[in-house]
Amino acid sequence: MQTRLKVSRETGGCQMVEPETFAFLTELALNNRKAWLDDHRTERDDALRNFTGIAITLHDYADRFDHSVATTRIKPKQSFTKFFQEPRDRIGRAMYRADVDVFANAGDPAEDFGYYLHIEPGNCYAGAALFQPSKDALARLRNRLLDDPAGLKDVLDDPEFSKRFPEGLVTRKALDALPEGLKVRGPTVPYFKMVGLGCRASLPDTDMLDDQVIDELIDIFRVASQLVRYFDW
Repeated sequence: MQTRLKVSRETGGCQMVEPETFAFLTELALNNRKAWLDDHRTERDDALRNFTGIAITLHDYADRFDHSVATTRIKPKQSFTKFFQEPRDRIGRAMYRADVDVFANAGDPAEDFGYYLHIEPGNCYAGAALFQPSKDALARLRNRLLDDPAGLKDVLDDPEFSKRFPEGLVTRKALDALPEGLKVRGPTVPYFKMVGLGCRASLPDTDMLDDQVIDELIDIFRVASQLVRYFDW
């Protein structure tokens, strides 16, 4: 049986994140040890069920922001990041992530641009991105920027896009200099230093607990679809 989010009897809306999930992630950040996680398997499994339900719900509503996602068969338990971090992916010394990205993609999150919801107490946001691209995907991303900088400018200058995503393009990892051998000038230079990029709109924790947050997410994804279409290779 597929997991579903809690549904409000009054409004029919969805509660996106359970309060217990926020509590678990907060405690995991403070107790980032295998022994602690082993002692809290019940809370961990409840959080995983919550993330699975969120993945299913985002897919169920995808026809309201991207038909290609709506028609893609998904594996809900493989549609969000895992707690354990491989050594090469770790930021600092933490063994486990205390945050989760839930994806709504028509492709592979490491190969294709798509939609995501970032769940982290005090730092939730949503948008479209390819934040951790494979080597080949990063090359495709940069080639797209080289081939059509004007098209990207059109997306970023769109009034609805710039209002919804005032930061413009963001990244989680950036190089200090341009990749070797790459010669570019102009306003796109910072984007070539980004190892993956995307857009994001912040969401207060209180919104994530509200049964109408799905409507906000649909609108975020609808506006972000311009960026997904630009990077549709």
